Amino acid sequence: MMRKPIPVVATLSAVALTLAACSSGSGSGGDDTEADGPITLDYWAWGTAQQPMVDAWNAAHPDIQVKRTDAGGGTDSSAKLVTATRADNAPDVALVEYNTLPAMIVAGVAADISEHADGLESEFAPGVWSQSTFDGATYGVPQDAGPQALTYNKARFDELGIEVPTTWEEFAKAAEKVHEADPDTYITTFAPDDFGSLAAFAQQAGAEWWSVDGDTWTVDFDDPATVAVVDYWQDLIDRDLVSAEPLLTPEWNAKVNDGEVLSWPAGLWAAGVLYGVAEESAGDWAMAPLPEWEEGNPAVGFQGGSAVVVTTSAEHPEAAAEFARWMGTAEEASAAQIEQGQYPASLSGQELTLESDPPLLMPQQKDYWETAAEITRTTVPEISWGPNTNVASSAFQDAMSKAVTNGTPLRDALTEIEAEVVGDMETAGFEVAKK
Repeated sequence: MMRKPIPVVATLSAVALTLAACSSGSGSGGDDTEADGPITLDYWAWGTAQQPMVDAWNAAHPDIQVKRTDAGGGTDSSAKLVTATRADNAPDVALVEYNTLPAMIVAGVAADISEHADGLESEFAPGVWSQSTFDGATYGVPQDAGPQALTYNKARFDELGIEVPTTWEEFAKAAEKVHEADPDTYITTFAPDDFGSLAAFAQQAGAEWWSVDGDTWTVDFDDPATVAVVDYWQDLIDRDLVSAEPLLTPEWNAKVNDGEVLSWPAGLWAAGVLYGVAEESAGDWAMAPLPEWEEGNPAVGFQGGSAVVVTTSAEHPEAAAEFARWMGTAEEASAAQIEQGQYPASLSGQELTLESDPPLLMPQQKDYWETAAEITRTTVPEISWGPNTNVASSAFQDAMSKAVTNGTPLRDALTEIEAEVVGDMETAGFEVAKK
């Protein structure tokens, strides 16, 4: 039996010390100055909602115009931001995933915007706000939230007589029933390269991969909760009840379109992604709460979600902070997100969803946004990330992919991941407690 989630305080005192030592001396750029024409801000962001949001901002703010560049998402964008900051050609503003924000603080990419954040905290639920604030300082404005849910092909579930599982034990039984009814079909996919997915499953089970006490970090990827999670997926893989392969490849997309992959436990953004992959199956899909590890404990982790940060390279930090605030709190911005199937991070944006149509993937599910709101209320309240999630993600992809390919235990991969993460932190000068 897995333990219940333990609230984690997102604190980065050790990170703050490192940041003070390694940040560039340029601070947060120069003060805003009058110009002959409008201020132009460079903004790096990925995702289908970003350009409509930027267009809405530009139409309403003729004196501050924003030029968007899609620099890729997740760790790709973060790595490029670090390189660009060191080369002194970083954008003014950037979208950063919550789990990579600590690394952006350490690298001197994200600026402290506390002086521009008056009144912002009340716009967000505590668990969401904690993802962009560290040691009392604000480093970003939350834009979207990605609590995990179960997006599933309801038409195929109904065809095969599958009830929507409410616990992971029921999910495993449903996987058996699916494969018995149609050996070419799997209830879902275990993606060995998807760090964010397993991180959220582990958070749901109560795992705490990074924690810090003063200046001393504890790293624990092979804790009992995470081991239990990977053992669960190991069993399904060994019994050929889930497919073990990367997501969003041409092969995987074809299986989704053919009704051979029936669900995706992922962030609430999954509806928008799947619509882009399998538009012709719109109307067949629905969303439900993620199965529970312990019946009666509905807490879920975040898989994805991002904040808009002002970079230390910003030439106009005040204007950049104004744009970041608008992107995270304005009704026009939230409306653009909702239209693309994203779930806004702000409380006002989440309320706006209740007046909105369901995502295009499941236009028939009239209670979609109400269900999303219920899931969000049960998200693990505070989640901490370490200063080198990029290293952890890369190590995860290598170790898990090797384990799946070679048929070796996934639990052994956790030990490999932890060793690489600890080694990197120690090399960078962090104090890491011995286990």
